[in-house]
Amino acid sequence: MPTWEWPTDMEILHSIVVAPFLEMGAYPDFFLQVVWEGFVAGVLYSLIALGFVLIYKASGVFNFAQGIMVVFAALALVSLHGMGVPAWLAVILALGIMGVLAVGVERLVLRKLVNQHDAILLMATIGLTLVLKGVGQLLFGGEPKPMITEELGLPTGSTDLEVFGGIVIFQHIDIAATVVALLMVLALALFFSKTRIGRALRAVADDHQAALSVGISLHQIWAIVWFAAGIVALVTGIMWGARSEVSFALEIIALKALAVLILGGFTSIPGAIVGGLIIGIGEKLFEVYWGALFGSGVEAWFAYVLALIFLLFRPQGLFGERIIERV
Repeated sequence: MPTWEWPTDMEILHSIVVAPFLEMGAYPDFFLQVVWEGFVAGVLYSLIALGFVLIYKASGVFNFAQGIMVVFAALALVSLHGMGVPAWLAVILALGIMGVLAVGVERLVLRKLVNQHDAILLMATIGLTLVLKGVGQLLFGGEPKPMITEELGLPTGSTDLEVFGGIVIFQHIDIAATVVALLMVLALALFFSKTRIGRALRAVADDHQAALSVGISLHQIWAIVWFAAGIVALVTGIMWGARSEVSFALEIIALKALAVLILGGFTSIPGAIVGGLIIGIGEKLFEVYWGALFGSGVEAWFAYVLALIFLLFRPQGLFGERIIERV
């Protein structure tokens, strides 16, 4: 009767260091397919992270509710269309809902917590998460819903490209999601650096009291930045929903943006981009080429393990500012 034997150290080393790279070289077309899918996921992670960056730069608050805002905005859009509202009118109305949410958060939550400790503001966003989840389930139900992809004019189908003697499949919706996400990133970067409101946002982030002293309306700025984060949430929800479905499970995916921010830095737009790409491509490669060594589900924890490593050795992230406080 055959007996099972533990692998030797050399076998383990070979399976970790040698075999995956041999497989990449043997099937370069498949490797390119994996990298492309990781790139698309990484760009969308970056887009989600931008919502966090927007609010953090303006208020110094980590908005734990950004994940549920993605779900809420997408469900509002799909539900409005299901009620007979034309697709693009539903988009405008969904943006209006996110605008009302932004004003409500500013008036009912942030205005009463000015100059409070960051931990109190974080707890407020956690409470907002639970409220939005409850209201969302009450209004829209808990069942997954298909995104109105064709109604919005988003492309479907795929293009097969012959590369390295094999075929790489490019889904048209993935290409569209990548283009839209990159345009959104560029628009936000220009908004922060070139516009008057963008400069006011940076001033508020640096010092609330100093910003108030030069006539900047803190309440107005916070409402604007939460609305901008709502726009990002809606775009993200449309793109993620078009690739799968719209459901509350998207909130878990959206929370990977926390790992993206730890890698890139909480105040850096370029950091959000680079961090998203590192996690998106890294988790796909690790799942495909090293996943068998760790069992299935590597994509569920890879981002958080990588973030933990960064917290140990570079807590400010790749592009974040090192903060030194006297105690």
